[in-house]
Amino acid sequence: MFNPDRYYRIEGGRRLEGTVRVSGAKNAISKQLVASLLTDEPCVFSNVPRITEIDVVLEMLAEVGTRYEWLDEDTLKLETPTVASNLVGEKYSGFNRIPILMLAPLIHRCGSVTVPAMGGCVIGKRPVDFHLQGLSEMGAEIEVKKDSFIARSDQLTGTNITLSYPSVGATENLLIAATLAKGTTVIQNAAVEPEIVDTILFLQKMGALISVDVDRRIIIEGVSRLHGAHHWAVPDRIEAASYAVLAVATDGNITIENARQMHMITFLNNLHKAGGGFTVDDDGMTFFRRKKQLQPVHVETDVHPGFMTDWQQPFCILLTQAEGVSVVHETVYEKRFGYTEALRNMGADIQLTTSCLGNKPCRFLNRDHLHSCIIKGPSPLKGSDIEIPDLRAGFAYIIAALVAEGESKISGIRYVERGYANAPAKLRKIGAIIEEA
Repeated sequence: MFNPDRYYRIEGGRRLEGTVRVSGAKNAISKQLVASLLTDEPCVFSNVPRITEIDVVLEMLAEVGTRYEWLDEDTLKLETPTVASNLVGEKYSGFNRIPILMLAPLIHRCGSVTVPAMGGCVIGKRPVDFHLQGLSEMGAEIEVKKDSFIARSDQLTGTNITLSYPSVGATENLLIAATLAKGTTVIQNAAVEPEIVDTILFLQKMGALISVDVDRRIIIEGVSRLHGAHHWAVPDRIEAASYAVLAVATDGNITIENARQMHMITFLNNLHKAGGGFTVDDDGMTFFRRKKQLQPVHVETDVHPGFMTDWQQPFCILLTQAEGVSVVHETVYEKRFGYTEALRNMGADIQLTTSCLGNKPCRFLNRDHLHSCIIKGPSPLKGSDIEIPDLRAGFAYIIAALVAEGESKISGIRYVERGYANAPAKLRKIGAIIEEA
């Protein structure tokens, strides 16, 4: 499928070299912008990516009373002295999952709030049951309607919450709620991704009392008031991994400024097994091919500190160039491999199966989801006309097009613009032939 309205024209088969700088993590800064609603004082954020996801979050916040100003290319000032509306518009229901995170801040500021049903990429079920149940346990009265959620509470109260799965979104929601709740909240089996830790650091700067204990336990002692803060957003480890794969897949050499080794440990181990190499310095990391012929790898996605589900799409492109049979077992989202059909059309030898091809506990066992991927390589890829189905598949397709021989046209580029700042310019800087048409 190909939508000719807007697309990238890419010429593949070139070795890419040079330096790129990764931006702040979308999955951290977007939540921190929402958390700024917890105070009526100004908050300043640096290293903010200029992407459409941030534009939409700012528009959403402006409708409830937030004033914002770009101080320079990547520095943003927000202030919500008063809340003008406790209603998040229905038009935001299909774009992302930020509205559900606005429940707690607006409960704290207004006592009640209405937000639309959730949206986001079609990669599998991402229910909000954990969010709603946790907030209910903290004393929120929640009404679930067909197209919206309504929540009310005079005062949220701290409690002990155990998540049945370490959901990133639910952990963030409950963290934000607990900061101004009365008493102490303990989140058991919490997600501990670097982006969550970065949000904890921002909340701590605002005056929150939060500690991360062993065994996925986060303890929040509620305070009566939070103040403004200045925060530099953690670099995007997904963007960094995407360019790292691009370096190895094209037999190139790419220095990635802002890349952080400590946030990519599991990715780096698997990249090394596949034949990739890297060096680390104070400013970032440099990636290259360590072995002339890439080797097959068995990868299983998992919550942090496991192999991130958002790393598997670009990594699968790399594995199409490895000699032998690789296996990728997806345990986080059940519909994450929809993008592989286009890769098969480009010449990749990829098969999907409902079997759990791995040792990690998997929620999708015997549930008939095509959540394991078998890749045979190396496969010469050829240029093709394809449409991006979701955000992370978007950059994976760009990598595939840059590896392939010939010209590719990739439509649906709004997904890339949603999550990757200045992607065409960054790619051209390292030698890629890419233009928007």
